[in-house]
Amino acid sequence: MSNELLWLIFMIADLSIAVIVFRLFGKRGLFMLIAANIIICNIQVLKTVQLFGLTATLGNILYGSIFFSTDVISEIYGKKDARTAVFIGFASLLLMTLYMQFSLLFTPAAEDFADQHLQALFGFMPRIALGSLIAYLVSQLHDVWAFHYWKDKTSGKHLWLRNNMSTLVSQALDSLIFCLIAFVGLYSTEVWLEILLTTYLFKLIVAIFDTPFIYIAKRIGEKKKVPLL
Repeated sequence: MSNELLWLIFMIADLSIAVIVFRLFGKRGLFMLIAANIIICNIQVLKTVQLFGLTATLGNILYGSIFFSTDVISEIYGKKDARTAVFIGFASLLLMTLYMQFSLLFTPAAEDFADQHLQALFGFMPRIALGSLIAYLVSQLHDVWAFHYWKDKTSGKHLWLRNNMSTLVSQALDSLIFCLIAFVGLYSTEVWLEILLTTYLFKLIVAIFDTPFIYIAKRIGEKKKVPLL
């Protein structure tokens, strides 16, 4: 199976899972999903792949769907809960980074086989995590603000507009900040620019593709099939 087909399948599956989690657990489920996604995508981003003839990092789908989750929370529950979701994600990534760095300090037993792999993955994690933490906080808080800005401007109409307008700019901020901190000096300028472009491009695809899913989520919320607590 090609990388491109796997990527498309994973995107559909991830957004579908987000809607199902919301249906079952409401905003608490989305809080959990944001915490899980921010941790997993910062591990996935260490792997580069070829997608549609371009060099890209993994993690773009899970990271892009975090914006979907915060937009759903913004739409159904309001700005305060959306900001809470942002800070839950921030705290989750911060704690994961600190805990894993602490675990790397332990001297492995003679028969240990995992330490070298953990060192390879999480030894580089502080730079990735720093870039992600700063980019995440700036872009997500901007996304929440922009979402409600466009909601006020359109008097609550045109959900597709505020969903996409808020995310398009927020994703650009996120991609630029993250790639500057995480990857400058690690790759050649040519590869770095390609990663920056593809990072934004693939997140943008997820943002556009999630539009019908946010309408489904809003319909679920309006029918009160989830607890609005």
